[in-house]
Amino acid sequence: METVLNKNNKYKVFRASAIVCLIALSLSFVGCGKSSGSSNKSAAATTIVKGSEGIKKISVKSFFGNVAKNTGIYKMIHTPTPEEAAEEKASKEQMEIVKEEQMAQAAADLAAHPVQGWQRLVMLAIGFLIVYLGAAKGFEPLLLIPIGFGTILVNIPGAGMGDGPDGMLHIIYSAGVGNEFFPMLIFMGIGAMTDFGPLIANPKTALLGGAAQLGVFATLFGVASMNFIPGIDYNMKQACAIAIIGGADGPTSIYVSGKLAPEMMAVIAVAAYSYMALVPMIQPPIMKLLTSKKERTIKMKQLRPVSKTERILFPLLLLVVTILLLPPAAPLIGMLAFGNFIKEIGCVQRLSKTVENELMNIVSILLSLGVGSQMTPEKIMHANSLGIIVLGLLAFCIATMGGLIMAKIMNLFLKEKINPLIGSAGVSAVPMAARVANKVGMSEDPTNFLLMHAMGPNVSGVIGTAIAAGVFISTYGM
Repeated sequence: METVLNKNNKYKVFRASAIVCLIALSLSFVGCGKSSGSSNKSAAATTIVKGSEGIKKISVKSFFGNVAKNTGIYKMIHTPTPEEAAEEKASKEQMEIVKEEQMAQAAADLAAHPVQGWQRLVMLAIGFLIVYLGAAKGFEPLLLIPIGFGTILVNIPGAGMGDGPDGMLHIIYSAGVGNEFFPMLIFMGIGAMTDFGPLIANPKTALLGGAAQLGVFATLFGVASMNFIPGIDYNMKQACAIAIIGGADGPTSIYVSGKLAPEMMAVIAVAAYSYMALVPMIQPPIMKLLTSKKERTIKMKQLRPVSKTERILFPLLLLVVTILLLPPAAPLIGMLAFGNFIKEIGCVQRLSKTVENELMNIVSILLSLGVGSQMTPEKIMHANSLGIIVLGLLAFCIATMGGLIMAKIMNLFLKEKINPLIGSAGVSAVPMAARVANKVGMSEDPTNFLLMHAMGPNVSGVIGTAIAAGVFISTYGM
């Protein structure tokens, strides 16, 4: 990520990416089958998002009612009635039935439209391109190189590395990606690597992380528009899973898609990790478009020192608030808080260093290989998959703009101005987005160091995306 790209290299990468997108666009309409159930959908415009007819309607009142009933406070003081217990049990059974039907439908689609040899060649070429971008161009190599190799290995004809039950990549995916185990471990590692000091020292930057979630929620409206395109149909649960891509948080995207749209987990994970890796290319043009040179050269004063007591109490307080208000987000935030607590407490350095280094590296390799193993023609060369890639990019761009615009609005009321560039770090790509904000700031003024200031909205973006995930799960997944 830190590799400096000259303009010619950027143009080459853009051309290569454009070619891949054009190939995917053409193949999505001739390739591997139509969207499940799309033949039974009415072409007439409707106020209900296509495919969501069987999903309960959520009004503003029922939305807040749902969230309130899923708070820890409510669950601690409320004893479920026999009717509520029976309803919850029936809901879980229905979810299992739906998952089985989705798997059966996917198998039927594949049988009706078997993968052709030339399609595997295209996916192999995409795999090599991903490896090239990671190894030669420095685009987040820790992510892209394993993802690229996973893509190559799973598409080798006759190798069977992605075939169940004994294929190596199938085992990796089933063991930790498909069941949300690896994302939990990743969040533990992120917690052990994260310094919440900048956020504690300047808590108003949390507003920038919150504003960046605009991309997550705005994408829900984009899903409704996408459903008017022939061959594309998403329901509201799938829309929520797609929208989380806007947070640029791969583990959270995997977690939410596993809860709400497991049939789309593969392409959602690939899109999320791809945009995380492309943060240095996607964000700078948006940052320069929405800020003036004067704003980009604003210098911020040095942050105050944060005491050890504050650092220790912060993850505990974060966990307590999550338990009381939004338990569906507790798995993600709980692992984040645990990792950060063992780092800050200081008496279990062996555990902290293991989580931060060895465990994080091992899980990152396995998770990335598992994500790459899902880059198969029947999952990628599909109209719905292309829509996810487009919507994910839209969500990520809006999230970046949300943080920048919020910083400009805050400057209208603040005596000590903040540099709007740090608002772009409100997405939860830690620490990539903060580094990009610092790099753009230094390109205007080499003496303007924004890295630590940008870490405040960056880590708050991680928390914000996890909260958004909890809201979606409490609304549609509980």
